Amino acid sequence: MLSASDLRKGLKVEIDGEPWLITDFDFCKPGKGTALYRCKMKNMITGNTMDRTYRSGEKFEKPDLGERDMYYSYPEGDFFVFSDAETYEEMRVSKEVLGKNAYFMIEDSLCTILLFNGLALEVTLPIFIEKEITATEPGARGDTATNVTKPAMLDNGYEIQVPIFINTGDIIKIDTRTGEYSERVKKV
Repeated sequence: MLSASDLRKGLKVEIDGEPWLITDFDFCKPGKGTALYRCKMKNMITGNTMDRTYRSGEKFEKPDLGERDMYYSYPEGDFFVFSDAETYEEMRVSKEVLGKNAYFMIEDSLCTILLFNGLALEVTLPIFIEKEITATEPGARGDTATNVTKPAMLDNGYEIQVPIFINTGDIIKIDTRTGEYSERVKKV
């Protein structure tokens, strides 16, 4: 059990049988009365948000969350199939859960899946992946001012901003947390 004094940003609590993530937190101690804990929360299943104010002494349940390391196997319609490295048990995760991370899926990459009562809530990918540029315009010679970028298309249809020296066929490293270019790995 958690009490209101344990609340802080990033904490996960269970309210009405669903897991909620505290996205913003404020503590207020008025001159008279009990302390107030103002929280902005996001439902980890539906994505809905709410604001709530709690008084000291209120209690909360810890959600039954677990993490499993699984390897990404293959896409199947609107789902992505992961398999457990030890038991070879398969799990299907929908595109909605992955969001833009669906563009960064690479076969046999080790991912961490956050589960709530057997339901996948979040998939954490490796921090960096390597992808090939399939289409980009050549950079203009002499246009080398600081941080000049141009759009480029990856082999899976994702558009990313890259420096002007990147060409079609180059392999780049992408930060999956931000979806941005990190460095060039291999030049054509």
